[in-house]
Order: sequence, then structure tokens, then C-alpha cells
Amino acid sequence: MPDTKEKLKKDTFEKIVDAYGQAVKAFRKGDCVKATELFKTFLEKHNTELELVDRAKMYLSLCENRQMKETISLETFEDYYEYAIYKHNRGDYDETLKLLEKAKAIKPKEGKVPYLKALTHYLMKDTKNCLLSLKDAIQKDKLFGILAQNEPGFEPLWEEKKFKVIINTE
Repeated sequence: MPDTKEKLKKDTFEKIVDAYGQAVKAFRKGDCVKATELFKTFLEKHNTELELVDRAKMYLSLCENRQMKETISLETFEDYYEYAIYKHNRGDYDETLKLLEKAKAIKPKEGKVPYLKALTHYLMKDTKNCLLSLKDAIQKDKLFGILAQNEPGFEPLWEEKKFKVIINTE
């Protein structure tokens, strides 16, 4: 028959692991607010299991970093355009388009804004707006027609009639 002390120790360890597991579960669901709360509670109550404490601290740090708001001051055309490129490269296409609209408001005649919009629309599988934006870019600067013919991002469009018309007639 197991010793009462051993059973109590086992029950306590199971509670510790369960508390840790609940926090990790919240983290994996993407609920960093709840996970942060659970990890803080875990660290306050269960600081004897050093391996779990180290892991909990790591998760807590990740949660806190995810909850930080981006605090970037965007003022100039270049600020908006460069940050749009950053968002584009990260796959945040909706935010890219919003930033490009703000850049366009500052410099409406700049061709690189509609060119990046065209690339973004293409990656969003919106060929119609892609071609409209590309046409706009080429109207602002014919150089974008040459770039589009060599842009790997547009390669699937190279043989499409509408693409050829925009490139060749503008």
C-alpha cells in the first residue's frame, strides 16, 4: 500500500503539471491574456519545479512580447511606403494596402505605390485589382511596365492577354 506521504507528493506534482498545462493550452490557443495570467499564477504558487518554472518564464516572456503594441511613428511618404513593404513581406496584405493608401495621399503621382499594390493584390488572388493597379503604375512611370515583365511575382500573368495589353499599350 502506497505511503500517504508519497501519494500526497504525487497529487501535488500532478496539480503543478495541470496548472502548467492549462497555461500552455491557453498559449497554444493564442489567448495570451489568459496565458499570461495563468503563467503568473503558476510562478507565484509553484516555484519549486525549476524546469517547469524556467519554461513558464519563457512562455510568459513570449506572451508579453505578443501583447506589445507596435509603436511606430509614420509621418512621411517613405515611412508609410517602407512600412508597407515590411507588412507585405510579412504577409499582412490588408494592412499593406491601408498603408499604401496613406502613402498615396502624400504623393499621389508616385508610381511605386500602385506597383506594390499590384503585387499585393496578386498575392491576394485579386487579379482584377492587380491589373488595375499595374496599369496605374505604368501610367505614372513606364519603367514599371519593364519591371512587371521581369517580376517573378507576376510571372503567372505574363502570358495573359490583359497583362500583355497593359504592358504593351501603356
